[in-house]
Amino acid sequence: MSTTSKAPLRTLLAAFLGWMFDGMEMGIFPLVARPALQSMAGGLPAETFVQHWMGIITAFFLLGAAAGGLVFGWLGDRIGRVKAMTWSILVYSLCTGLCFFATQPWHLAALRSVAALGMGGEWALGVALVMETWPEKKRPLMAAFIGAAANIGYMVVAVIGLSFPKLDWRWIMVVGAAPAVLTFFIRLFVPESEKWAAQKPRRDMSPLREIFSPPLLRHTLLAIAFSSVPLIVTWGIVQWIPLWAGQLGGGQSGKWAQLFTAGGATLGSLLAPLVGGLIGRRPTYAGLCVLSIGACAGLFLGVHEFGNLFLLAAGVVGLFTAAFYGWLPLYLPELFPTRVRATGQGLAFNSGRLLAALGAWQSGQLMGFFHNSYARAGMTIALVYLVGLTVIWFGPETKNKPLPE
Repeated sequence: MSTTSKAPLRTLLAAFLGWMFDGMEMGIFPLVARPALQSMAGGLPAETFVQHWMGIITAFFLLGAAAGGLVFGWLGDRIGRVKAMTWSILVYSLCTGLCFFATQPWHLAALRSVAALGMGGEWALGVALVMETWPEKKRPLMAAFIGAAANIGYMVVAVIGLSFPKLDWRWIMVVGAAPAVLTFFIRLFVPESEKWAAQKPRRDMSPLREIFSPPLLRHTLLAIAFSSVPLIVTWGIVQWIPLWAGQLGGGQSGKWAQLFTAGGATLGSLLAPLVGGLIGRRPTYAGLCVLSIGACAGLFLGVHEFGNLFLLAAGVVGLFTAAFYGWLPLYLPELFPTRVRATGQGLAFNSGRLLAALGAWQSGQLMGFFHNSYARAGMTIALVYLVGLTVIWFGPETKNKPLPE
């Protein structure tokens, strides 16, 4: 096999591993949040302290990810997908590893926010690189692989936690530094996007200015809306499911809940873009909104104690609520031309995290309003899918259409 023919496989492997490790980084904190924050509570009411700081740290993480999507997306359009992706992975891996030294909750908030810069950037860069390298008919399959990658990372973290139950939370954070090794593989073996290279001489306009100017402005605002709906639910409540399981069952309950949620999410992320390739992007998104509301209702309204039913319901919630993360890497690249693709999809995806950050910031207060009931707070947040069910019909149907140049 020639070097040229190997290029698509190398770009897919780099993007898959980068997003899988990204998922590991995101999955680490929900897994270790309770023991980490409890160790820092200093005699304060533990559950209230955990919920308060979980909301703050999640909000800082999402703000960092939103900024990272913009900064690294812009870099990807300016200096190339590969160079920018290398730096994004290095940032998130090293900062996660540095959490080993945290002694106060604000240390975790600061390090998680900087790590999130890299995580937010890696998604936009990896998606742009893969979609610009592989042929049009393979795009749904490529989106499936990328969408599943992060959830496989979540599963890996859960398996590590279950396999080493006595492992201190600090050492689990050290595992998060491992992706730094991936940067050497990317720089040595992954070629730059030929589509981006061909556009390079024409990059005389600011990518950010262009996506906020007609005719792309409408696509940018719609892409932000499509991304925001699933992100608000994911970070507003789905990320809290391991904490809820720990509250109900104690012991290893949170790790088992994360494993089942991530397992369902992996399957959903694989299937959603394939369905989108068959029946269209808009009907798939609308169907996922309906199914996600139903899945959340089943868990939050129908399950009241930790056990097999809880795990099954958590898996179904993961299946449908995370399926959007297979759909988004299929659809968002189809809204922006090559010269601004990384900036456009990076800003759109991570602007959703800005709105999700506001929800996460208020999650502690929302929990208090519902008397620390994860179930009631979760069902309330899940109603945002009704917004998605409406706005998707204002977007263009891009099935069987080439990427815009």
